Amino acid sequence: MKQPIPQPLRHVHFIAIGGTGMGSLAGLLQGRGIRVTGSDRALYPPMSEALEAWKIPVALGFAAHHVLESRPDLVVIGNAVLADNPEARAALDAGLCIRSFPDALYELAIAGKHSVVVAGTHGKTTTTSLVATLLLETGRDPSVLVGGLSTNFEGPFRDGAGPYFVVEGDEYDTVFFDKTPKFLHYLPRTLLLTSLEFDHADIYRDLEHVKDAFRALLRGMPHDGAVVAADHETLRDVCREAHCAVEWYGLGAGEGWRAEAIEPGDAGTRFVLHRPGAEARSVAIPLFGTYNVENALGALALSAALGVPVEAGVEALGRFRGVRRRQELRGEIDGVAVIDDFAHHPTAVSETIAALRARFPGRRLLVAFEPRSNTSRRALFQTAYAEALGGADQIAIPRVEPSPLYSATGEVTEFFDSGAVVDALRARGREAQVCHDAGEVAAYLLDAAAPGDVLLVMSNGDFGGLCDMLLKGLRA
Repeated sequence: MKQPIPQPLRHVHFIAIGGTGMGSLAGLLQGRGIRVTGSDRALYPPMSEALEAWKIPVALGFAAHHVLESRPDLVVIGNAVLADNPEARAALDAGLCIRSFPDALYELAIAGKHSVVVAGTHGKTTTTSLVATLLLETGRDPSVLVGGLSTNFEGPFRDGAGPYFVVEGDEYDTVFFDKTPKFLHYLPRTLLLTSLEFDHADIYRDLEHVKDAFRALLRGMPHDGAVVAADHETLRDVCREAHCAVEWYGLGAGEGWRAEAIEPGDAGTRFVLHRPGAEARSVAIPLFGTYNVENALGALALSAALGVPVEAGVEALGRFRGVRRRQELRGEIDGVAVIDDFAHHPTAVSETIAALRARFPGRRLLVAFEPRSNTSRRALFQTAYAEALGGADQIAIPRVEPSPLYSATGEVTEFFDSGAVVDALRARGREAQVCHDAGEVAAYLLDAAAPGDVLLVMSNGDFGGLCDMLLKGLRA
């Protein structure tokens, strides 16, 4: 039985505070006047910058004295923490009040509000930010916690007074002592599903295993709840488990909310919105890529389910200012643009490249891709990465040395081969290069760059500070 969280809550300590969810909850609690401390192995932007701005002290490295000397009221343990972590073990052995991140988030922030969860393999962060923006801009004063820095909220969270809490729901496991998917802990009353593909090969055996997690999420929905789902075959399959209403959205003709006649322009993308029982109307969003059209469409459909008039929602879309590290323009120097993006799954890589083709028509696209996650560092998606990266003109990939990877699904024996991907790209007629590290990637791209080019950096980490290297090199 869980030890109840002490009240009043004065001091919370986060182990592995640098994750986007962990850091965001830390910032939210600090904003409530609670003392917050944390520790992590390493920090990288944008969360490192956010934690510094919030003046939350972070100890680098894990040690028992971080929790034993100050004895916090609550210790929140992130899912990156292993069972032998000395700081987590000390907190458990000392009998301190412990929570996983999702349980702490629910108990301290979501409970008592209408839980609105955005889940899916791709598009969660942008769509969560879109939904929350539509609710905010139409006077609903929502709370939100998202896995990125939303420009509209000037951060990754908002502690509103309204009835809705909008949260990004991740299917990854919770913590070393609770291997259930994180999104099950948020008890959604309204659920938006953006997509469903095989990912997280370190905890899921195959696509069917991932589907089982989403089926469990749907089975937990209340009978009077609502599901808004993208019209994809995999989601059609799992939504058979839903015992509440399901509303569909998608691109082209079909059932439910649809986007047709998609046209990119200088400031974003236009499309024609079709929805049941209403006339078609034109919609403009300050985003690029068909996947972002789908994200915006899902946000419109979900906000309408929460009572936002469609006209007001469409108007609010125009005030969306994006999320850091999602097609983020870091700078343009002497006609060379540097874009930072979080894409790491092959589908996200492909869609991001296509979106930037629409955003910068006629310009050469030079791409750096870092295989960093436990899934991308395996050979599982190697062919798919070659196909996805083939949409660029020139590609640089750092060499990935085989090394032990965490895996709950069996020992990893096949590893990503940078050279094989580069060979496949060259066979497609693309210029491509394996580089030793981020510094060599920067030198390769800077040597190739010319006025008018777009340099795209894709990684779910900091890629060794590659974006900053590129900007510094261009200024020089």
